[in-house]
Amino acid sequence: MGHLPRERRGGRRLLPLLGLFVLLKIVSTFHVTVRDDNNIVVSLEASDVVSPTSVYVVRVAGESKNYFFEFEESNGTLPPPVVFKATYHGLYYIISLVVVSGNVVTKPSRSITVLTKPLPVTSVSIYDYKPSPETGVLFEIHYPEKYNVFSRVNISYWEGKDFRTMLYKDFLKGKTVFNHWLPGICYSNITFQLVSEATFNKSTLVECSGVSHEPKQHRTAPYPPRNISVRFVNLNKNNWEEPSGSFPEDSFIKPQDAIGRDRPFHFPEETPETPASNASSGWPDPNGTEYESTSQPYWWDSASAAPENEEDFVSVLPADYDTEATLGRTEKPTADPFSAFPVQMTLSWLPPKPPTAFDGFNILIEREGNFTDYLTVDEEAHEFVAELKEPGKYRLSVTTFSSSGACETRKSQSAKSLSFYISPTGEWIEELTEKPQHVSVHVLSSTTALLSWTSSQENYNSTIVSVVSLTCQKQKESQRLEKQYCTQVNSSKPVIENLVPGAQYQVVMYLRKGPLIGPPSDPVTFAIVPTGIKDLMLYPLGPTAVVLSWTRPYLGVFRKYVVEMFYFNPTTMTSEWTTYYEIAATVSLTSSVRIANLLPAWYYNFRVTMVTWGDPELSCCDSSTISFITAPVAPEITSVEYFNSLLYISWTYGDATTDLSHSRMLHWMVVAEGRRKIKKSVTRNVMTAILSLPPGDIYNLSVTACTERGSNTSMLRLVKLEPAPPKSLFAVNKTQTSVTLLWVEEGVADFFEVLCQKLGSGHDGKLQEPVAVSSHVVTISSLLPATAYNCSVTSFSHDSPSVPTFIAVSTMVTEVNPNVVVISVLAILSILLIGLLLVTLVILRKKHLQMARECGAGTFVNFASLEREGKLPYSWRRSVFTFLTLLPSCLWTDYLLAFYINPWSKNGLKKRKLTNPVQLDDFDSYIKDMAKDSDYKFSLQFEHTEYETMRLHKQK
Repeated sequence: MGHLPRERRGGRRLLPLLGLFVLLKIVSTFHVTVRDDNNIVVSLEASDVVSPTSVYVVRVAGESKNYFFEFEESNGTLPPPVVFKATYHGLYYIISLVVVSGNVVTKPSRSITVLTKPLPVTSVSIYDYKPSPETGVLFEIHYPEKYNVFSRVNISYWEGKDFRTMLYKDFLKGKTVFNHWLPGICYSNITFQLVSEATFNKSTLVECSGVSHEPKQHRTAPYPPRNISVRFVNLNKNNWEEPSGSFPEDSFIKPQDAIGRDRPFHFPEETPETPASNASSGWPDPNGTEYESTSQPYWWDSASAAPENEEDFVSVLPADYDTEATLGRTEKPTADPFSAFPVQMTLSWLPPKPPTAFDGFNILIEREGNFTDYLTVDEEAHEFVAELKEPGKYRLSVTTFSSSGACETRKSQSAKSLSFYISPTGEWIEELTEKPQHVSVHVLSSTTALLSWTSSQENYNSTIVSVVSLTCQKQKESQRLEKQYCTQVNSSKPVIENLVPGAQYQVVMYLRKGPLIGPPSDPVTFAIVPTGIKDLMLYPLGPTAVVLSWTRPYLGVFRKYVVEMFYFNPTTMTSEWTTYYEIAATVSLTSSVRIANLLPAWYYNFRVTMVTWGDPELSCCDSSTISFITAPVAPEITSVEYFNSLLYISWTYGDATTDLSHSRMLHWMVVAEGRRKIKKSVTRNVMTAILSLPPGDIYNLSVTACTERGSNTSMLRLVKLEPAPPKSLFAVNKTQTSVTLLWVEEGVADFFEVLCQKLGSGHDGKLQEPVAVSSHVVTISSLLPATAYNCSVTSFSHDSPSVPTFIAVSTMVTEVNPNVVVISVLAILSILLIGLLLVTLVILRKKHLQMARECGAGTFVNFASLEREGKLPYSWRRSVFTFLTLLPSCLWTDYLLAFYINPWSKNGLKKRKLTNPVQLDDFDSYIKDMAKDSDYKFSLQFEHTEYETMRLHKQK
């Protein structure tokens, strides 16, 4: 075992017991007592001290942990007692003594068990057990709950002169029900003690707490008297006799012609049954016993001040009226022409149900007006006689009271009273004992209802309908929307008018016979359906919020507005009506509500209904609906790129949770607005677009999300496109000092800047000022003749230049005289022609010589003889043929004759077709035949040798 920890309490030390191996030794007994302050005192006897060198330790067990205490050392005397402060009250503790001699610890051979006292009850309350106040009571006790342990409760009391006590354990949260006491008995000196019990070594320990609360007393309610009956005798009639003897429980029924006989009535029995058990009942009101279960209406208290003929007098009986126990009826006597007063009334009854302790009876006689007579008789009396000297409505009741003992006097529960009416002529009218049956209300309109009922009695002559609004009582007075039926309103008509739509009413019906009124019917509750709202309007506040506004009719009452909405829930994938908001009813005719957290581009259906105060609630109307498609949220343009005259746009919509698959989004509208407005519609599943935009302009770019009923546009994105250079640049006209340029515009341009710079001028040359034009054609003047220029055209748009377009042009040379130009051109052409002829002749000459060598002969034309004979046609021909004479005849005559051309004909050259080919041997004769023709005057000689040809020339 280990070392024992030491703890000093009032001179005592706690020894260590851990880590030490010990030997066991049997010890003697010791003494233990429990004091009233919950301290446990342990003391040693002389026989317990074995050795003066030993150490004595007390072990206390019982709580969650064990406690060890050491006796103080003493010089040969007994050590002082050890005192342990017990935490729990009503708990048993086991006390053991351990002796330590050196390193040897003895095992305790005997332990003592003690039981502490529980804490006492601090307060007690006693109430009637409402289901049976004659035999049952409710006990409620209060006691300290912390560190207080008990198993049962000891209840002691005096039942009259007998003392009773019992142990009871069925307390639930300090409450229990006794249902076996005697009715009318005074129970006094009632005390409660908490009892704690423990069993140890086959012995039982019992400890009871003290009594610290004030002793209580309580009297149970006595039972009411039984078989109450009444009879009347007219004292002025000599032939009226008062019968004697006891009265049976049955109703006395006298024949109508038995004038002068008594007229008895029997009160209905009301003897509450004692419940078999005390379960299934709520806790009663601690303020006292409730004797009447149904309160009377407000007009009952004021009935004494009302005249006899007042129509709205209602005599209301308690709600627990027994319809099966009826009063005995007696036929009405014929009206006497003389006075019937005084009338003797005899009231009789039987004692209450045994075993009831009672000391007498209380008799209450009330007449309409200010007359009330309260009489008391002893317990031996069972009959009471009184004289009624005035006509009117009377009410009788008999109760039992108990007053013996120290408890307060107590009456029984009120028996059913008897109401009757005695006319001035002595005629009496019995009370109506049956209530109307099957009462129902039929709503005819929003302001009118009809009451219907059935009754087995036929001796009533009118009815009273009592109507009160249940809705009016639930509203604050400042917010009441109805006024008429806030208090109970009585009427004799079955038609209920001036109702308010949405209100709930309770109707109670009474049968009336003369001034007497029967018991009330079962309450009937009905409600008028509210009219509902009107002029429901919706005002959008954005993609996620709207405002609903509506009005209500002036005449109407309701509890609240219920705002509902119908939409497709993407989370649950269902569509259903859900309540969004409830608005309490106000007197204002106009109401509105803001609905937020809506889904953008979503279809919603809103409904506002009026709900009444009734149970169950009524609502109207489901037709008050309005549908709406919320606007989409604005898209956000994320990227814009321009490439090859195409603008690429991308955008996003909402966040990652935005659902487009079930939204009412139709499409996107991409708009680029500059000098021209360009639109493009894109399907909702795509968030990119490509636009072909003319360069050189500034565009406001936007993306619009479109639905059926609304749209939302993104923030504008400013896009500036650089201007494009002109294309198809031409020089269409040039002069010595000017040049005209024409080009085609590309995109959008504010103006064009044209600059012509002389080629080769370098940086030292004088630069020409650029020309700004707005058209597509320009003439640049003040140029140098016969000079090459490099011209550029630059487009400007929004003060931004484009890349220039270049063209090289040259001006013309200086102008000369047109005649000189023509002569020069002709001279040049003549020279060129002559040179061409010479070249041709040289070539032909070489060709002729070649041919001459081949044929070996030449043919010449004697142009000299032709000229002498005047046969040459014209001077120009003469010159031509003179030139031709220098040529061998084979170079031209053969060719001309081959094509039938006569160069000397006056009519010009002619063609003659040879029918047959001419042979060389016959060529001479052929020539001669041709010479005979007047058109051919020439002479030909054919020289077959070059030698002969030369000879002929010389001869010539």
